[in-house]
Amino acid sequence: MTTTPDAVTLDAVDPLAAFPAKFVRSPEVRAYLDGNSLGRPTTASAEQLASFVSEQWGGRLIRGWDEAWYELPLTLGDRLGAATLGAAPGQTFIGDSTTVVLYKLIRAALTARPDRSEIVIDTGNFPTDRYLVEGIADELGKTLRWIDPPIDGGVTADHVRAALSENTALVVISHVAYRSGYLADMPGITALTHDAGALVLWDLCHSAGVVETQLDDWGVDLAAGCTYKYLNGGPGSPALGYVRAEHIETMTQPIQGWMGSSSPFEMGPGYAPHHGIRRFISGTPSIVGSLAMQDMLGLIEEAGISAIRAKSVALTEYALVLVDELLVPLGVTVSSPRDAAERGSHVTIDHESFANVNAELWKQGIIPDFRRPHSIRLGLSPLSTTFAEVQLGVEAIHAQMVK
Repeated sequence: MTTTPDAVTLDAVDPLAAFPAKFVRSPEVRAYLDGNSLGRPTTASAEQLASFVSEQWGGRLIRGWDEAWYELPLTLGDRLGAATLGAAPGQTFIGDSTTVVLYKLIRAALTARPDRSEIVIDTGNFPTDRYLVEGIADELGKTLRWIDPPIDGGVTADHVRAALSENTALVVISHVAYRSGYLADMPGITALTHDAGALVLWDLCHSAGVVETQLDDWGVDLAAGCTYKYLNGGPGSPALGYVRAEHIETMTQPIQGWMGSSSPFEMGPGYAPHHGIRRFISGTPSIVGSLAMQDMLGLIEEAGISAIRAKSVALTEYALVLVDELLVPLGVTVSSPRDAAERGSHVTIDHESFANVNAELWKQGIIPDFRRPHSIRLGLSPLSTTFAEVQLGVEAIHAQMVK
């Protein structure tokens, strides 16, 4: 057992202590430490999803589009922008998968810099981002400039400065590195990119909902992210997209669907883009997939993103204290930044035994995340994760390693 401060005491003085009870908690799951992959459902969502079928879908049927659903990708986008992104209304939309939104925004950015031939991206970026950029570069004849960050870190301003040139059209970076949890310098890197005459697209998948972000104030051009991690929208819930106001009318997105046309219900013979951010919507949005996100946004609005970030830091700091005491002496390596200012809401640890350890933990109802070849990620979602879960999880890893 650890000699660090007791988790029960930490939970008792937690300013957000009332929030974990607002999430569905299965008795089979003793500790859930994978909120950076899939967030728990809220209890409000469990009730809303059931009532939606009978009252909204079943009761209103097709009338629901006129009454609320048609505007939902934009009204929900505005709400998300205000609560978590630092984005004024009219710049954020909900819809499609993260991959599709990233594709649309990357292509749109490149149309805005047609005389530039290079895209900057890093080898540590999430596979989807890298695969998309490779495919688009092949399609359009662009050159990739690769940044190779350390495995326990991420992309720094110095990395970007060295990769930029007069040929750079677009820089694509994750705000929080999916493996290490490294929190990139969004305002600094954005400013550097603009100084070179290029645009920047930030992937917010591992930061939206847990890291204070000011997209407008920091001059961000484009951003995309999923909503099923810290925004708790549920498996496959639709992605978010952000386009800075000054770019909306000048960029052309490549997937011209009927919901983004100027007159979607006219069913006209040709496509003309809608004014405003709606032009970045393509097909019919997922209404069911947007329901749970609304309930989570209610909790985020209630708690406040600053308090959520403070709890995130406290949870990851506590996890590191436990790891240092219990696991590092057994040969475990910490592969996340030690400085909280450079860390998102997950901690990555490495050991060659972790594939087997993780499998055993799952059997016990203790659920961290495993990444090949030998990483365990402790994904700590501030509103739903308790300090007791963190303690139980790290102690269980220790118990498996000394068996």
